[in-house]
Formats: sequence, structure tokens, C-alpha cells
Amino acid sequence: MVLNYIWVGFFIIAFIVACIRLLFEGDTGVFTELVNATFDSSKTAFELSLGLTGILSLWLGILKIGERSGLIQSIARALSPLLCKLFPDIPKGHPVMGSMFMNMAANMLGLDNAATPLGLKAMDELQALNPKKDTASNPMIMFLVINTSGLMLIPITIMVYRAQMGAAQPTDVFIPILLSTLTSTLVGVLVVSIVQHIRLWSRGLVFFLFGLSLFIAGIIYLFVAFPQEKVNIYSTLIANILLFGVMIAFILSGVRKRVNVFDAFVEGAKDGFKTAVRIIPYLVAFLVSIAVFRVSGAMDYLVDGIAGFFGWFGMNTDFAGALPTGLMKSLSGSGANGLMIDAMSQYGADSFVGRTASVVRGASDTTFYILAVYFGSVGISKTRNAVTCGLLADLAGIVAAIVFSYVFFY
Repeated sequence: MVLNYIWVGFFIIAFIVACIRLLFEGDTGVFTELVNATFDSSKTAFELSLGLTGILSLWLGILKIGERSGLIQSIARALSPLLCKLFPDIPKGHPVMGSMFMNMAANMLGLDNAATPLGLKAMDELQALNPKKDTASNPMIMFLVINTSGLMLIPITIMVYRAQMGAAQPTDVFIPILLSTLTSTLVGVLVVSIVQHIRLWSRGLVFFLFGLSLFIAGIIYLFVAFPQEKVNIYSTLIANILLFGVMIAFILSGVRKRVNVFDAFVEGAKDGFKTAVRIIPYLVAFLVSIAVFRVSGAMDYLVDGIAGFFGWFGMNTDFAGALPTGLMKSLSGSGANGLMIDAMSQYGADSFVGRTASVVRGASDTTFYILAVYFGSVGISKTRNAVTCGLLADLAGIVAAIVFSYVFFY
């Protein structure tokens, strides 16, 4: 229902603002601009969806190799001590650990559509352990907040969108997104742990969190010490090495286990086209509504209002153009993608706003959508503190994304 109100609201507000411009400013071309915007944005949505087909097929195929070779399951076993600390109510060795990690691994690779079915499977298994079938259990809340925090090591979709929009270096946002999403996840885990009285101060978990913090601090220090042009070069280099390294690791794991890697890849890649086609209606719906909202002038009023608020405190407000992406992100992934694309289209893919919108989009995931789909799939009606914890992780991600964008791109 929330998405319905937002979508309808965009059109109504656009109509009202257009009428104001026509009646009080004498702008007789405003409605022509609105109609042209609907045609142009529909075409853009279709082209972007088709552009995603190849990359989705590639990574779904790579993931299938990792699944067949047992690499994902091996990583899950290696991370079992950490997961047991975060989910103390789950019996050790329970199969749900593997399902949860496979979901997290897909999220880390930026494959949202691959992560969803794995997450729903994990929710079914968690529901089987849940003593109160209509109420979210502690492990469910921790699992969902980790999902909504959007821990993303390889933001494939965002980089593909940037390439589609003409970015000179589509991967230059990789390091800022990594730092932002790590911050969001760290805050989300800490908040849930405090609420659920989970003892994080075990030796293994403390070392993990300490190492993660040092990793973030080290990258920040390293890139702050370099000139801006060096930052872009090394950020892009590291991103490309990691991306290709993941492909090689999955393929070699299949060869080592005597898996027919070609057949496994093809089987996984078949879902790429289906996934790309499924997102066309969502992209068309949101890109059209966003386009008319922006062309009417309503988006300018919103951004100017936000910029004026922060400017009143003497703050730099160049980030304001990326804020709509952050605000929409908690409600709709497709809507946030539309606003990110719109920001790159309006300001330029390599502009500060275009890059910041990309980093904000990758900082965390879609809180309300994930809660609705995952809880709805198992009939949970009492979500307890899941929404609050998820939104706090979202807020941390947005703030971190803006800060890191200033560090890397301003």
C-alpha cells in the first residue's frame, strides 16, 4: 500500500505543480513536457532492463558453479562460529545457517533477485524453529536487519547502471559503497545485539568486528592520503581485481570438484533473461512517475527545500540532489534505482551528485520491501522492533554514504 500511495502521489503532485506553473507562470509547455517525459522514460526503462540481461546471466551462472562445487557451503561452514554468535537461539549445525549465508553471499555479490529466493527459504527454516508463529523471532529480526543493511561487496547492478548512463569509470563508486554498506551492517548488528542482549564480547566476534573496523579505517586513511586522481585509479583497480578474482575463484572451485562448469553456468544463466524481463514493469512504473514528478518542477522544490534547511546551518549542500534516492531506498528498490538513474541523467553520471546517488543507493537495502516480503511469506504479523532496527541501519548507511562521497569525489 505504501508504494501505491507514493506512486499515485508522484502523479498527483506533478499535476498540481504543473497546474500552478500554467496558471501562475504562464508556462504553456509544461504539459507537453510531462507527456514527452512519459514516453522517454518508458523507453529508457526498457533499454536499461535489456542492458541488465547479460550481466545478470553472467553472475547467476557464476553463483550456480559455486553452489554445485560446494564453495558456498564451505564458506558457510567457515563462518559458522561467527553466525552462531549472531544467532545464539539457532541450534549449532542447523541447515538454516547454510541458507542464510547463501542469501548473504548473493547480497554481497549484488544479486538481489538471486538473494530473495534464498532468503525466503531461510525464513521458512527459521519459522520452523519459531515457537510463536505470528511473531518475529530474534533470529528472524537479526537476519532481516542484516538483509536490510544491504551488505554488498560487489554492487554489480549499480555499476551496470552507471555504465549504461555513460560513466567514464563505472566502478569508481566501488570502495565508497563498500565502506558505506559495511557501516550500515555494523550499526544494524550492534543495534539488534543491544536490543536482544546478545553478548558480542566473545573473542572471535570481537576480533572480527575489530578487524572490520581497522579495514574501514585503513581504506579511509589510504585513500585520503592520495590525490583525487589517484583515489579514482586505485579504487577502480581494486574493484576490477576483486570482480575478476571472484569469477576465477568460483570457476576453479568447480574444476577442482570435477563439476561440469559450463553446464552449471548455463543452467544458472538461464534465469538472467527471466529476471531482467521481470523488472521491466517496475522500472517503467517508477521511471515514468519520477520523470513527471521531476519535469513538473516538484523535485526541484523538494531538493531546494532540503538544501535550504542544511544551508541554514552553514553546511555544504551539494549532496542534496542525491537525497531523494536515499529517502526512496527504504521504501522501494526499483524506486531508488529510478531516482539514482534520474540523478545521473540530470546531473551526469560522473558528477558529484550522480556518484553520491550511486553510493547512497548501495549503502543499504530496501527495508520495508524486505520486511513485507520475508515476513509475509511465513505469516508474521507482529514484527516487534525489526522496522526500528532496520531504519537505524538505513540512516547510518545514508550518512556514511554522504560522508564517504565527500571523501572520495568532492
